[in-house]
Amino acid sequence: MNKDWNLITRTIIPIINQPSPAPGVESAFGLGDINPTVFLSPKNSGKLLWGVGPTMTFPTATESLLGNGKWSAGPSIVVLTTPGHWVIGVLANNQWSFAGWGKKSVNALLVQPFVNYNFPHGWYVTSAPMITANWEAASDERWTVPIGGGVGKIIKIDKLPINNSLQAFCNVVTPQHSGADWQLRFQVQFLFQK
Repeated sequence: MNKDWNLITRTIIPIINQPSPAPGVESAFGLGDINPTVFLSPKNSGKLLWGVGPTMTFPTATESLLGNGKWSAGPSIVVLTTPGHWVIGVLANNQWSFAGWGKKSVNALLVQPFVNYNFPHGWYVTSAPMITANWEAASDERWTVPIGGGVGKIIKIDKLPINNSLQAFCNVVTPQHSGADWQLRFQVQFLFQK
């Protein structure tokens, strides 16, 4: 933005495969709800980098099972450090719904600790579980806590860096009646810089 501040955007456009969790329950595949986040971050914050700003969710899901049908927004924060070959940090946000056609209100927390160890030639090992809480749900249906990790590689097409990763997680805490036992996340990130 200027000599003192960076504006960092992070937009998640999820393509989701939701297998049937039980006999007689539908499966779904398609686009989920799009989630942009904007961070304002000081250019010279020292060894501890941080950013704050709004996060939003737009009801763009192509199947009702893949989204909540609500417009939502809330605050977000990210804090990280990069000692040597490591990247260590945490991203957190909470969103509340304010409009939409979905039947259930949204009051959702996301906390994503992340750790990467970077190797030569763009390879890295990583763990970035998405810990979530649905504050509208009953206590036994509220939390999802995954444990796991995976690998990634940054490649360049022309001058555009593209971050590719594959991670697998076991959900050690999951909603008792509707939660998945595991997650598989394949991620492609286009890294634009001005």
